[in-house]
Amino acid sequence: MQNNTLSSINPTEMIRPKRKITGISAILLPFRETGDIDWPGLANHVRRTADAGLTPAVNMDTGFANLICEEERQKVLRATRCALAGGEFVAGAFVADTPGDAFDADAYFRQVESIQRQGGTPIIFQSYGLTQLNGAGIVNAYETIGAEADRFIAFELGTMFAPFGAIYDLDTYGGLLGVASCIGAKHSSLSRQLEWDRIALRDAVRPDFKVFTGNDLAIDMVIYGSDYLLGLSSFAPDLFAQRDAMWLAGDSGFYALNDLIQYLGFFAFRPPVPAYKHTAAQFLKLRGWIGSDRTHDDSPTRPASDIAILRDIAARMGVLKKG
Repeated sequence: MQNNTLSSINPTEMIRPKRKITGISAILLPFRETGDIDWPGLANHVRRTADAGLTPAVNMDTGFANLICEEERQKVLRATRCALAGGEFVAGAFVADTPGDAFDADAYFRQVESIQRQGGTPIIFQSYGLTQLNGAGIVNAYETIGAEADRFIAFELGTMFAPFGAIYDLDTYGGLLGVASCIGAKHSSLSRQLEWDRIALRDAVRPDFKVFTGNDLAIDMVIYGSDYLLGLSSFAPDLFAQRDAMWLAGDSGFYALNDLIQYLGFFAFRPPVPAYKHTAAQFLKLRGWIGSDRTHDDSPTRPASDIAILRDIAARMGVLKKG
């Protein structure tokens, strides 16, 4: 889709010191060496993320939402609700379809209902049926979903992450701001300019709307007014929470910690981008947080030689498992 931009934006004038950042972290779905889902590992990671002060997000790209089956997605929801004992979480509303399929509102309704039943806030994954609509049709689709949802988060996903994704033009994005039950939107184009445009439009039209950056290659977008829903934060929710607290306090240590985390992000999100999930598993295993760095069989992997680099990064961060 074509994207008009707000060419008058000066990003240096958008920096917002001492702003409280809202952080949502896309939870890696861990696997055992046998290839089965590591359910205790999932529960532990959900809890540690919430304990750090970030909101866990399950059944996202980081949770292999488009690769696991519906039964597994529903089990993830139940496991998350149980792990958090009623605490807040976000979950992907994923509808599997194929190119050329029509928008399936009923399928989205079922996903939204199942997430809300477990106490979660739905984030609406794109589908071929949704993204093949024109701009007005896309906005109408979100309005249709919103009629069935107490509140939800929209999601723009670049095709480097998933083939059914799309980045909307700015007029279409503006239409999302008019959907009352849509409380925010995750933006995953990996483009600073497109995200700055969205922040500026949000500020002008609906200041309470959350622009959740999904740019793992520019995690400092939070200083300009974005909040975040990132896969990278699954590697280190504790360090993201520390970084966010530094920004709120006006602590200049924010920049050094952000740079170190960003170094990890550049390494993890290099092509092929979907292999970042294997990097996450390798890193979390080094931290002693999961027992295996195996991922879903249909997800791309990284070479074992990456582990030495990740070990060095973890040591610099002070999070390498001792012993």
